[in-house]
Amino acid sequence: MARAFAEIAFSPSVRAHQTKMGSAKAYANFLAEDADRGDLVGPNEAAFIGERDGFYQATVSEKNWPYVQFRGGPKGFLKVLSPNRVAYADFRGNRQYISAGNVVDNDRISIILMDYPNRRRLKLWGRAKLVDIEDAPELIEELHDDTYRGRPERAVVIDIEALDWNCPQHIPVRLTAEEMQPYLADLHQEMDDLRVENERLITTLSKHNN
Repeated sequence: MARAFAEIAFSPSVRAHQTKMGSAKAYANFLAEDADRGDLVGPNEAAFIGERDGFYQATVSEKNWPYVQFRGGPKGFLKVLSPNRVAYADFRGNRQYISAGNVVDNDRISIILMDYPNRRRLKLWGRAKLVDIEDAPELIEELHDDTYRGRPERAVVIDIEALDWNCPQHIPVRLTAEEMQPYLADLHQEMDDLRVENERLITTLSKHNN
């Protein structure tokens, strides 16, 4: 765990509960002055982000209620613009604009990116802003994949304040249809071989009967 993440996550009430449950001493090291800051996207994080086709995003409303939703798009649609900034094209959806409205009032945002096949998880905390198409057409063009069916309405630009790789414990292994293909390749080959063998046997049996 990185220091920047611990500084945000370990509020006084959290620290009090850690003390109560006996874990405060173990987590104190992450708040030390010499602890790794962990607020910049490095090569590993950039590669991980570039492979994702969706993530969970949390914002907070004016009434202090959290709102979590899944944002999906083409692989790599969340793009790393710099070591402390990421952004994505915000595609038109059901037009409720809950996340957009929340960000306007409170720019705090949290994102969890999942790699279920390899049981990996990256968390990002930052400050978000909405950028309209007419204000930054070149940015929208950079973020948007023309081959994707979604229609971008704006960009969401996030300045990262903390990031952290999370423990793989309790992450289930789940595969998309695309991710299943390498595992199914041998099965498909076996089925093709059996189909050919079956046709050969039918032909041989037919000749024998005649």
